[in-house]
Amino acid sequence: MAEPRIEVMYETLVKKVRAYHPNPQLELLRKSYEFADRAHQGQKRSSGEPYLTHPIGVADIIADLKLDIASLCAGLLHDVVEDTSFTMEDLTVNFNSEIAYLVDGVTKLSKLRFNTSEERQAETIRKMIVAMSRDLRVVLVKLSDRLHNMRTLDFLEPSRQRRIAQETMDIYAPLANRFGINWVKTELEDSAFRSLEREAYYELARKVAKKKKERERYVKDVIAVLRKAAEDGHLSAEVQGRPKHFYSIWRKMQAREVEIDEIYDIVAFRILVNETNQCYEALGIVHNLWRPLPARFKDYIAMPKPNGYQSLHTSVIGPYMQPIEIQIRTQEMHQIAEEGVAAHWVYKEGKASPVQDVSKFTWLRQLIEDFQEVSDPKDFLERLKLDLFAEEVFIFTPKGDIRALPVGATVVDFAYAIHTEVGNHCAGAKVNNQIVPLHHELKSGDMVEILTRPNQHPNKDWLEHVKTGRARSKIKHYLLTEARERAIELGQEYLDTELRKHGTSLKAVQKKGQLKEVLELVRLQTTEEMFIKLGYGTLSVGTVVKKLIPDLEKKESAPPPPESTLGQISQRVKKIFSRRTGVRVDGVDDDLMVRYARCCAPIPGDEIIGFITRGRGLTVHRADCPRIDYLESERQIEVHWDERSIKDQNITRLVRVEVITRDERGLLAEMTAAFSTAGINIHGAHCEVKKAGGAVNIFDLMVTDRAQLDRALDRVARLAGVIKVTRVRN
Repeated sequence: MAEPRIEVMYETLVKKVRAYHPNPQLELLRKSYEFADRAHQGQKRSSGEPYLTHPIGVADIIADLKLDIASLCAGLLHDVVEDTSFTMEDLTVNFNSEIAYLVDGVTKLSKLRFNTSEERQAETIRKMIVAMSRDLRVVLVKLSDRLHNMRTLDFLEPSRQRRIAQETMDIYAPLANRFGINWVKTELEDSAFRSLEREAYYELARKVAKKKKERERYVKDVIAVLRKAAEDGHLSAEVQGRPKHFYSIWRKMQAREVEIDEIYDIVAFRILVNETNQCYEALGIVHNLWRPLPARFKDYIAMPKPNGYQSLHTSVIGPYMQPIEIQIRTQEMHQIAEEGVAAHWVYKEGKASPVQDVSKFTWLRQLIEDFQEVSDPKDFLERLKLDLFAEEVFIFTPKGDIRALPVGATVVDFAYAIHTEVGNHCAGAKVNNQIVPLHHELKSGDMVEILTRPNQHPNKDWLEHVKTGRARSKIKHYLLTEARERAIELGQEYLDTELRKHGTSLKAVQKKGQLKEVLELVRLQTTEEMFIKLGYGTLSVGTVVKKLIPDLEKKESAPPPPESTLGQISQRVKKIFSRRTGVRVDGVDDDLMVRYARCCAPIPGDEIIGFITRGRGLTVHRADCPRIDYLESERQIEVHWDERSIKDQNITRLVRVEVITRDERGLLAEMTAAFSTAGINIHGAHCEVKKAGGAVNIFDLMVTDRAQLDRALDRVARLAGVIKVTRVRN
């Protein structure tokens, strides 16, 4: 049986629930309380108090949010599975699946093993987000749990305080903001601020308290002026003035690099009316009273925030020439602004009817979809913080739909917000009917039309410009998938080439099923995994070939040929490879095996870099090849074009170019003539006329060097009817 003081806490909770719930199931609530009491019997908090004070405190905050009985029960039981011997099955049997589901959604994964604390944090938050996508009550219970923990944070050791406070600032305060629960967000931020910047917090508190009387008098004066103006305008309105919370003031001081004495708008005023049209009437009254500050007006009524927040924001030069911020909204808007999603909880005929339309939170739906592609805990948390914390701009599609993006978001961010495939093939955009580049930053009110092209794909440079976690994770996913596919292709090519030297082929050994036998010998699960390792060079081709052709080791152990024969072979090898290469490596003999990367098709004149493969010699890449980032840095070496070798042997390389043109008679002949005049042979061509007009022409050209290619492309670009000329991947 709980001690008397805790019983009083529980009875206070019951009174609070009775005040808003027309017909609460108090028997179920009592049962949850008694179950939690038994489960946590003998456990103490860091403060020395009985552990049960925490679940009751969490339930009390849930009652402040006016949630249903199932949520209150989940608050009382939320630590039972994590901190006691009871299981989720016990909760389902003793209560119901609804309560068990809510508890499961907020339960940490403490019983599983993770390599790092970061992995544990990421998986815990991932699990909570997936659960709340099905039932929003999960996040409301979790926020209540975190808020009560922050209220009692001072009893923990400093290192734990900082860790929990930082997590609160990074994840939970932004979550509360995303769901529009302003009072929870504000308290979480101030509590975290106090732990993370204790000295700054108390110094600010001291300075704010010092001017308390002066500020209260100023607030009283402003409210009186606003009330009088509303009455004169025959507008029924409630006027409020409140000091901004400490973290908000401190952040403003940091951004402006000033002291609190130079921050005048530390008080926000609010005008509450009954109807939406009265909001705009009130705005007119305010602007007639005081001069508005330019570029400081925001209409969140016409363009609500993604969390449903609606209000008019304006800043004016008020009494004593001090700037003041005024928010204007209806009473209903105010309730939603303070309580967020919890404001949609209504009780009809004694039953709770929560908001079930999770789809209205598009950011949450996208978050769930995208997290399926994010396996690395660091990427997961980075993506989450990016999407939760950013201030927003509102962008229009050509159809008039609105997309909310973080400040500083670019065309690519917007493209991925529309659809993954639109992002992957984004080639540019029209912003307010003007063509702009991919890195163009968008501003609120912009109307954006994304331009796509089938052969356009993401590259690593995009990562430098995007702001949203969604765009960043999609680009990384594409680049990694592309690198993986290329590695498989290279691995297959390497193995097939080596097998052909010994009278067989990859196709032949696959047909015989020999590769499955080799997998066990090299301790791999799939042939795909083997090809990837071969492609990246982490598995030797020779090792696999020896497993496939056991007799090979006997042949290799045969007596060496006479010295004269070795000399002949060496000379022949040198002759073959010196004829093929066209590149040199300082301090390395001419007989180094060199091959050119097909992924970027380098040609003389390009900046290049070499990659030493295992058993395949040197592969030459263009210095800007996207694949370089995925190759082991310790095996990358500096290489140079051997101009003498290129000139003597008349080496030519295959290059692919794309020419976008208008669909005009005779233009193809002019392009081929331009290539021919430059001394370039056309190895292959593919031309396609698009339905929307224009044509895409792909040419495979045999060129001697970059200068020859540039001259030819310049000639083609100057032809009438040619829109764009680009060198593309082979």
